[in-house]
Amino acid sequence: MSARTALELQRLNLAVLIDIRQKFELELQGEIPGASFLPLFQFKRMLGHALSDAEQEALDEDVPDMRDIQHFLSMINKMHHSKELILVCVCNSGNRSLSAARLLRLLGYEHSYSMAGGYLALDALLEAEKKKASAAQAG
Repeated sequence: MSARTALELQRLNLAVLIDIRQKFELELQGEIPGASFLPLFQFKRMLGHALSDAEQEALDEDVPDMRDIQHFLSMINKMHHSKELILVCVCNSGNRSLSAARLLRLLGYEHSYSMAGGYLALDALLEAEKKKASAAQAG
C-alpha cells in the first residue's frame, strides 16, 4: 500500500501504522507520529522463527521484555478485532515490512499490509505536505 493511502487510512482511524524498524533506526531517523513500535526481529525471535544472519546482525541489543510484547499483542488484538483496523507495517524502505505483514497474516491478522517505500516514502510525503501547507499560508 502506498504511503499516501496508509496515512489517509490512519487519519480516518481505519488503520494503524506499525513501525517495525529497530530502535537504533528510530533514534537515527525519528519516530513515526501515531505509530505503534514493534521491532520485527525481536518479534520473530519471540515467536520462535529463525533469523537470517543479516537479521541477527541488525538485531538491536535492547530487547523488549515479555510484558512489552504481551502489551503490544493485547493492544494490536483490540485494534484489529474490535475496530477491524487495517494493520500497516512500516520499515525503512519497504522490504522488511513485507515479511512483517506476512507474519501477522499467519497469526490471523488478515488485514495486514506493507507500506511501499517505508519510512523513506512516508517522510518524503510528510515533508511535501508541510511545504504545501507553508506555501498555502504564505500565499
